[in-house]
Amino acid sequence: MKLMTAKVAAAALAVFGAAPALAGGPTEAYVEPTVAPAPAPVAAPSADWSGFYAGGQLGYGDVGGVVEGSGFTSGLIAGYRADFGQFVAGVEANYDWTDIDLAGGAATLDNVARLKLIGGYDLGPALVYGTVAAARAESSLGSDDGYAYGVGMDYAVTDRVTVGAELLEHKFDNYLGVGDVDATTFNTRVGFRF
Repeated sequence: MKLMTAKVAAAALAVFGAAPALAGGPTEAYVEPTVAPAPAPVAAPSADWSGFYAGGQLGYGDVGGVVEGSGFTSGLIAGYRADFGQFVAGVEANYDWTDIDLAGGAATLDNVARLKLIGGYDLGPALVYGTVAAARAESSLGSDDGYAYGVGMDYAVTDRVTVGAELLEHKFDNYLGVGDVDATTFNTRVGFRF
């Protein structure tokens, strides 16, 4: 009987001792998977619109009123802006050369100069603004003063370079005593901040 009990005990030990081997063997310690760090974000251009800038613009002008005509324009811009957080204010001077035939070629619009006040909203790399300006138009008939108003947008490509567009409406009341002249200009712009 002792022999039988010893054989049963040995068989039970063999069965239960082999159980871990049958269940997949010895267990290994759990290792927490590592997560790679997220890539560093690319720095956006500065959202600070403060400072001086200068550049150029190309556009198109359409003149109406007592004289009519249309054509391409090109010019220079220079100004200063102050960024107050979400609000941006500034002044700008620009000068456009034109060669717009007026009244079927009887006269030409030679250039337009503007001194502008700008107020805008800082959207980070974009600036949306409105503007009012004193304007002076010079033609083959002479020069006269008027005013302009409009909207524009500049976008910071880098901390130093901006691109943009501007739409202006010009009013010259009783231009050279002849009558009212209106002009619409659309300009694309490139500016360099310093």
